[in-house]
Amino acid sequence: MLKRLFNLLKTHPLQNAAIIGQRRSGKTSLLNYLRRITTTPTIQLRPGQKADWLPHPETYRWIFVDFQDVRMASRERLLGYLLESMQLPVPHPCDLENFMDRFCGQVKIPTIILMDEVGVGLQRCPELDDGFWESLRALATNQADGNLAFVLSTPESPIDLAHHTGHSSPFFNIFGYTTTLGPLKEPEARELIASSPIPFSEEDTAWIVEHSGGWPILLQILCRERLFSLEEEDLSDDWQEEGLEQIQPFVYLLKTEQ
Repeated sequence: MLKRLFNLLKTHPLQNAAIIGQRRSGKTSLLNYLRRITTTPTIQLRPGQKADWLPHPETYRWIFVDFQDVRMASRERLLGYLLESMQLPVPHPCDLENFMDRFCGQVKIPTIILMDEVGVGLQRCPELDDGFWESLRALATNQADGNLAFVLSTPESPIDLAHHTGHSSPFFNIFGYTTTLGPLKEPEARELIASSPIPFSEEDTAWIVEHSGGWPILLQILCRERLFSLEEEDLSDDWQEEGLEQIQPFVYLLKTEQ
């Protein structure tokens, strides 16, 4: 999946992608990984962790939009934020027409706009109407010389999401690649567990893998509880009971896999 995503972002023109997944399935973490991993200092990487996904990562601009941030519900503030992130002057008023005038023709380097929880934006933000989304489509397809791409995180396919929220903009048809997040495979889960600053026993590792089902959020919670107990030199198994209690709000992830 990572190889496919980065391949879309290192070709010209850049290609758009959608990451589909349930709540707390790791969509936001993946978006943050995409924008940070290629410029993360080697000393901060796990042993053997791949980071050379892009040939010239320093030339890329990443813009992160979180639709759970109430400020992104205002079209004017969102447009202003996009311009500021592009280091372009913000017009007054920052309406859609003035935004397009400022943005068009100014995308000179590979630019990726990461949009997290797009479903929230479509459901709760009436100012983000079809005209808004159509303008973004125009930017990506005609006004950026192939240097602009969108990567969305959504609970369902962009086309279905638009349909279910009453939107008809062709913006949601430009995502030729979609990937659905699931749990990590056992070797990947074990690699994550092995990154603990205090090594876990094989017995503890196997228990965490089994009870997390490989879901990153569950792995993180169970690893956190085991690490706390090791730091406190607690030799009991109370951490397991506490871990199972802490993952209760997210056990729907496990039920999905059954």
